[in-house]
Amino acid sequence: MKHRWGLFIYLSIQCSLVLVAQESVTGTVYARDSEQNMSPLQGANVYWMNSQIGTVTREDGTFSIRFDKAYSSLIISYVGFRSDTLKITAPEVVEHRLIPSNELNEVEVVKKRDALQRTFFSTQNVVTINSAELLKAACCNLSESFETNPAIDVNFSDALTGTKQIQMLGLTSPYLLITQENIPMVRGASQAYGLTFTPGTWIESIQITKGAGSVINGYESISGQINTELVKPYTDPVLFVNAYANRNGRLEFNTHLNQKVSEKWSTGLYLHGNRRDTKIDDNGDGFLDAPLANQINILNRWQYQNPEKGWVSFINLRFLQDEKQVGQANFIPETDRFTTNSWGSEIDTKRFDSSIKLGYVFPALPFQSLGFQIAFSSHNQDSYFGLNSYDIEHESAYVNLIFNSILGNTQHKFKTGLNASYDGYNEQVNQLLFDRTDRSVGSFFEYSYDDLETLSFTAGVRVDVHNLLGTFITPRFHLRYAPWPKASFRTSFGRGRRAANIFAENQQLFATARQIQLVNTNGEIYGFEPEDAWNYGISLLQGFTLANRSGNISADFYRTSFREQVVVDWENPLEISFSNLDGKSYANSFQLEFNYTLLKNLDLRTAYKYYEVKTQYQTGLLQRPLLPKNRFFTNLGYVSTPSDKGTQWRFDYTLHTVGSQRLPSTITSPVEYQLPAFSDSYSLMNTQITRVFSRQWELYLGLENITNFTQNNPIVSADDPFGAYFDTSIVFAPIMGRMYYAGFRFTLL
Repeated sequence: MKHRWGLFIYLSIQCSLVLVAQESVTGTVYARDSEQNMSPLQGANVYWMNSQIGTVTREDGTFSIRFDKAYSSLIISYVGFRSDTLKITAPEVVEHRLIPSNELNEVEVVKKRDALQRTFFSTQNVVTINSAELLKAACCNLSESFETNPAIDVNFSDALTGTKQIQMLGLTSPYLLITQENIPMVRGASQAYGLTFTPGTWIESIQITKGAGSVINGYESISGQINTELVKPYTDPVLFVNAYANRNGRLEFNTHLNQKVSEKWSTGLYLHGNRRDTKIDDNGDGFLDAPLANQINILNRWQYQNPEKGWVSFINLRFLQDEKQVGQANFIPETDRFTTNSWGSEIDTKRFDSSIKLGYVFPALPFQSLGFQIAFSSHNQDSYFGLNSYDIEHESAYVNLIFNSILGNTQHKFKTGLNASYDGYNEQVNQLLFDRTDRSVGSFFEYSYDDLETLSFTAGVRVDVHNLLGTFITPRFHLRYAPWPKASFRTSFGRGRRAANIFAENQQLFATARQIQLVNTNGEIYGFEPEDAWNYGISLLQGFTLANRSGNISADFYRTSFREQVVVDWENPLEISFSNLDGKSYANSFQLEFNYTLLKNLDLRTAYKYYEVKTQYQTGLLQRPLLPKNRFFTNLGYVSTPSDKGTQWRFDYTLHTVGSQRLPSTITSPVEYQLPAFSDSYSLMNTQITRVFSRQWELYLGLENITNFTQNNPIVSADDPFGAYFDTSIVFAPIMGRMYYAGFRFTLL
């Protein structure tokens, strides 16, 4: 009898949930390719025409939007797909398939401002960069994918490797959670060079979240999150080929091969290779301006899709081998390694990644889903820098289980789940060994409310148990309010914690003569306490129409305040010291951005950014070195109207103006090795022209650093590389001068 009553109560609850859901229009949005393959599409915009009522689809492609008799046209859109308008006259459940725009008989022009998408409906401050935006520059790898948008700052980390370091809200990439399809990716041993391990052609879109992120993906996000979505076998062309070459001897080749194996299985094989074997020393300091390099990168990707049954899954397998040689032009590794004959360095990395992602949407309850992720990676780097050696092995495992559903009706949603991670480190710094094992288990709960008009918020909390960080709570909160038409006001706050991998994150220190000092080592991680910070932010996004052309203006302010931090002190030119924070450390960031269609097919994007980032060093509370207080950005993009044969021109121009930067103190160095207290400001200009000959062929030409601006004497004591003042880390401007490149793209649909 009890079982019958239990069954009756369960069925009653499920029926009531379905009935309540019918007060809204619910459903699932799928991506469909030319062979009718389908998979849930995350991040699609769903909104009523001529209203402020809208939402975005979740990871499983589902959505819910309140039904209102005043509106009957429901628009579903996603960049790269054809927008559709559905006639809705009553609450119902919708299953809709979006068709990629490249299936149209004629060429559909995607305007540049749409290629970088800011949503008015998300509670988080998210900027989405898709493939159309990535084509505005050569975009050879992930670290070079942010040159044409102002959300991320890109700097060089040293004068040798050519590696680009990204920053957001005034903080470097270790304080960002960098994920690949929501699985943590660039972290630990891969922090210095990991952004160069994802080729640009593999990227379908990038989601940049400013401020505190979601509790779902972990506790490490402090200043924000960058999530990369890879191209998928069911929408990627059958064959894609991209070749690239530049003046500096860099050659790249990318091939995508996609095949439908069965009705439900598709697979893709993605091959990347790059090589640079030309020695260039344009500034005449005896050191290579860019590394000699060789990389092989292979990804095999499988997709299973069965939308009728509610299942979708991905399996990824990747192998990478990356080799770099830097240093003096006359350095020969076979004879000069670990000698004073000539200064040189080699960095050899082998990496293996694997992951499985499984999602299930309950067919009778499209608002309810279950997701499972598991990933494993092995990273092995052998390297030396002059007489210093640094080797690291890092094995990582990650498991995440997520359940999505509603509370009462679809205005009240929640996500809950468990995740666990393992990281095993084996490091050797010269003759010193640093071995560490990190293990953590965490649970999370995130509640979302959306009145489907003016107010929505997300509140999340997670509890983690870590063998070194202890047991701690991570709260996150995001709120969105639409005070008037075409406006979105957001505020957020949240906590982040992380273990600083001091050597992997600061590998440029090995290419100096500085002595390493570890100060007050009483903690669990290299003797230091885990880093702990709070992030607070507000932003306003306002859309407008002027002269029948649309645009938007946005402003945001974020503050990151550290309670605990490992301070990296470069203020003594003879040493680098690591210590626990003893005093204040904070980062204030302000950005003002303006986007507008100036003329037909001509788009303008411009932004101003101000940073105040200060830390208590041994010599006082100072602005963080090598970080400009002021930055200015402008991008102009033009796309011609396609001809009857589909031919088209695309032009892009980007200007970066970088303000003065404080340089680490060299006042105690000999006069010939002293640097000024501040650098000069400078501007960089890049441009690219693309000729589209047909749906299959494109040719692009580009010019970077048009004015040929470079930093004078980027290497301190280049004439005495084994002396006490040798330093390649004080880089505030480009090392390479004017650089032109060319390439082609071939697509077989």
